[in-house]
Amino acid sequence: MAKNIIVAQSGGPSPVINNTLRGIIETCRMFPEIFNTIYGGWHGIEGILKEELINLSAQDNEEIALLRNTPAAGSIGTCRYKLKDHQEKDMNRIVDVFQAHDIGYFFYIGGNDSQHTAFKVSRYAADKGLDVIAVGVPKTIDNDLGDNEFKLIDHTPGYGSVARYWSHIIQNANEENMGSCPADPVLVIQAMGRKIGYIPAASRLADPERKMPLQIYLAESDVGIEVLADNVNEQLKQDGRCMVVISEGFNIGDIREVKDAFGHISFGSSKVSVYQAVVNYLNEKGLKAKGVARGQVMGTDQRDTTAYASVVDLDEAYKVGQKAVDIAINDGNGWMATILRNPGFIYNVRYDKVSLEKVALSERIFPKEWIMQNGYDVSDEFVYYARPLIGDDWPSVPMINGRQRFTRLKKIFAEKKLDSYVPEAY
Repeated sequence: MAKNIIVAQSGGPSPVINNTLRGIIETCRMFPEIFNTIYGGWHGIEGILKEELINLSAQDNEEIALLRNTPAAGSIGTCRYKLKDHQEKDMNRIVDVFQAHDIGYFFYIGGNDSQHTAFKVSRYAADKGLDVIAVGVPKTIDNDLGDNEFKLIDHTPGYGSVARYWSHIIQNANEENMGSCPADPVLVIQAMGRKIGYIPAASRLADPERKMPLQIYLAESDVGIEVLADNVNEQLKQDGRCMVVISEGFNIGDIREVKDAFGHISFGSSKVSVYQAVVNYLNEKGLKAKGVARGQVMGTDQRDTTAYASVVDLDEAYKVGQKAVDIAINDGNGWMATILRNPGFIYNVRYDKVSLEKVALSERIFPKEWIMQNGYDVSDEFVYYARPLIGDDWPSVPMINGRQRFTRLKKIFAEKKLDSYVPEAY
């Protein structure tokens, strides 16, 4: 007998996250004998706890199709709510919501912490004898989900698009720096990525032949701010200008950090910006060139600009959603859909599964062997790894009257059947 579905999202969004959502919705619609009504958890697991379930089955086909080019998570929302081990009331509430709405399938799209949530739900449902299949679906622009050998997952949907963003931003910044270097010889640009360097490393894709005066400092780079300044001045003596891409997690000392609900440092909310501290230090120490250092921080546009989405990333995001549905049908509870790279020099991937227990709270680091000995560049091996992910073409973005056309879902929610509830962590 067909059962209802809940799909939800958690953590930071990406330019392609909604295409994964679309992949799940459209694939479930292909099997009406298995899947009945498709609900979206409004703002992730928080919406499930509050019994706020938007009816995705009631949406127009056109709006579902537009999810392909709708970035971020505005369609059904996301959250940063952590299900902790002691929150028994929350777990019981999830079971109550699932039973009240005849939920037989739960898909959770997200990164490390989100897969832990999916794992907890899958295990709790099994322990309670609940007939619910929970499947995780990968997403993170940081590319830090999985293992260091790339055997569990090769890369996560979202990363290819943010890598493409950085490859283009640095090309444009280079044009700016070339023109303005008599006054502003140093440009410092801060990238997302917390403590994992895949995002700033992607700036090397703008200049794989290393013709730009570009220095890249990952959080993992074993370089202090003093050495950074010396490196910049050496570049200035050679080229008269220098561009610095620096990770938001680069160690400059106390940034008066603010943490999110997952316990991660929220660099965009902390009191001190890494890029500004570096700019100040360079200007105070003095540059070996006329003019001053200036800087900028690229914000949430890294993860919510659909025009920079990689067509490869879009395709893979959709297919990993389809694979999640395939797993739910054929493999059952407790898995995450995954993307694995096939051997050979021609880029090709296959879609598989991995136990949620293996990827829950996993954190893949940036390989040390991909950091150049000078501490401010990444290797050709990284370029070979990342280059196929950014694709070769611009995505086709629907436009009406000069404005982008995004999905606008009708706010049709399931009728609440339970008493109101306040999540434990509030």
